[in-house]
Amino acid sequence: MFIHHMVGMFHHPKEEWGSIHKERYSIAHVFMAQISILAAIPAVSMFIGTTQVGWSLTGNDFVKLTVTSALSAAIAFYFACWVAVAFIAYAIHWMEKTYGGHVNMNECLILTTFTATPLFMSGLAGLYPMLWFNVLVGLGALCYAVYLLYVGVPVIMEIPEDRAFFFSSSILTVGLCTMVGMIVTSVLLWQTVIPLGYVS
Repeated sequence: MFIHHMVGMFHHPKEEWGSIHKERYSIAHVFMAQISILAAIPAVSMFIGTTQVGWSLTGNDFVKLTVTSALSAAIAFYFACWVAVAFIAYAIHWMEKTYGGHVNMNECLILTTFTATPLFMSGLAGLYPMLWFNVLVGLGALCYAVYLLYVGVPVIMEIPEDRAFFFSSSILTVGLCTMVGMIVTSVLLWQTVIPLGYVS
């Protein structure tokens, strides 16, 4: 069913949000059956790409990481995705009363997870870890995730569209700040890992 919803998000997102809202997923189901799989996509892709292809800033001089260093970075990124999704969902739940929302934490987590699905899927670009390529793919995924957010908030949070617009903008701010935090953390991690574990 989850795969069906993912496909629907790209064909008819508004109708799909309605179907998702009716199913009332539990927090445990979202984390174990959805986030656990989605977070693995960028982590595994990054591991394969950096050990088999090598990473590069410009497309020249690819640097391969050792299995040990790449595995450490991939595991850290995997669990960082869990934390990021949980944090954004909690922030949505905390803000919802201000905008007239009356849903529980389950719906906030569902909104966060399905909105972020394009970003998780863009992690496949990590199989070819060249900076400009990954940035372009990530920007495309981000644009579609923002679209899903603005379409999904009035449906999942059960609020009028005028309030939903401002609520979506607040959620977007939290999400972008969280993403920047993950990027900064990743850069610091790479600066630590790469000098210690690359293959010449």
